[in-house]
Amino acid sequence: MAQIHAPRAGAGGIGLDFGTTNSAVARVIGGTPVLATYDSAAGRADTFASILYFERQRDAALERVRAAAGPAAIERYLLAERKGRQIQSLKTCLADTRFERWTIFGRAYRLEDLVALVIRQMLSQAGGDADSLPSRAVIGQPVHFATSRDEADDDIGRRRLLAAVAQCGFDEVILEYEPVAAAYSYSRALARDQLILIGDFGGGTSDFCILRVGPTLHARGRRPEDTLGVEGVAIAGDAFDRQLVRHLVAPSLGLGSECCTSPGKRLPIPAWPYERLERWHHVSFLDNYGDLERLDHLRQRALCPEAVGALIHLVREGLGYQLHEAVRRTKFELSVREEADFAFSCGPVSIARTVTRQEFEGWIGDELAAMAACVDRLLRAAGVRAEEIDRVFLTGGSSFVPAVRRILADRFGTGKLTGGAELTSVANGLALRAAEQWPRLAA
Repeated sequence: MAQIHAPRAGAGGIGLDFGTTNSAVARVIGGTPVLATYDSAAGRADTFASILYFERQRDAALERVRAAAGPAAIERYLLAERKGRQIQSLKTCLADTRFERWTIFGRAYRLEDLVALVIRQMLSQAGGDADSLPSRAVIGQPVHFATSRDEADDDIGRRRLLAAVAQCGFDEVILEYEPVAAAYSYSRALARDQLILIGDFGGGTSDFCILRVGPTLHARGRRPEDTLGVEGVAIAGDAFDRQLVRHLVAPSLGLGSECCTSPGKRLPIPAWPYERLERWHHVSFLDNYGDLERLDHLRQRALCPEAVGALIHLVREGLGYQLHEAVRRTKFELSVREEADFAFSCGPVSIARTVTRQEFEGWIGDELAAMAACVDRLLRAAGVRAEEIDRVFLTGGSSFVPAVRRILADRFGTGKLTGGAELTSVANGLALRAAEQWPRLAA
């Protein structure tokens, strides 16, 4: 159990799920988890986009930098004629010591400061007056953080997450594994005890847990031995997006083509800008004088200069979000249909192509194999046979991908698979965990 201490006015407990793509916060009221909701141009939602947008604003003779998070960040970005700096997927950097500070319009921000900005605005917009919210929280954490190589890296991720939350003024914070939280959400309505496997497929990680749940355990209270095992892998929705960008977008922007390095000598276009492109939220990192100068020099030597020119246009115009949305729509359509039309315009280059589900599943074959191996490791470590699992509860946005569901169906049978509230079950479970931890303080 990890705890932090900082003053805050309210009492009670909340569940806070800080996600790679979306976040959510919930509170138990009258025995039932209630999610905070947020207004946006698209309507009211019970998730909060884990995104920041920085822009310069001139006030008389002074120039100020304004930061917005969540739906407001997306709206301000889309409305801006001259794009500012957009940052997303901060959670994937928590265990990566290469990402310590971002310099944004001349000011350095620690990673923890940026995460805290998202959480503070999420809490403020959820409760109006953030100080009136409960002073205790259960925060979700992945089994293994994205980019983590060992327990030392995971410890770095936990410390950074706690350091960010510490800035938000809670009296007490407890970390809970996200798949365990999802189990709390699933098990609250069970009529009999079960041995279940939870699969939580987020943006940066896929986490799995085998544990016993049900009315008997609820009545006596959970014990450590009720959780038979947890396992995770740093592969999920963002990794699927990278493959779509690699196969659908990057070739039209120069990847795979050649450039002239000297008279009569040709070499492949360097891969470094396309590695940024695959992580669309890193595209803004290329928007600096040094990288843009390197890209322009590359364009002058490229055999397909218009393709590299389109990449430069994408960077200068800050089109990372539009690229992400085009990829996200295609991935969603391939989850419900056998083929989808991908379309993305980038200056002089327009990309339009029909993609089949079979193609997509071929592109993400290595990622699917890593997920499957993770499930198998968990079963072996827990000493549980697949037939002993009563139910498999799937949550997280990537759980909709048919090939992901097939991993579990092949091992446990389609009839054992269930799901629900895929984007909010972790937050609901964290709130239930908070009510269990501080029962006399629950509203």
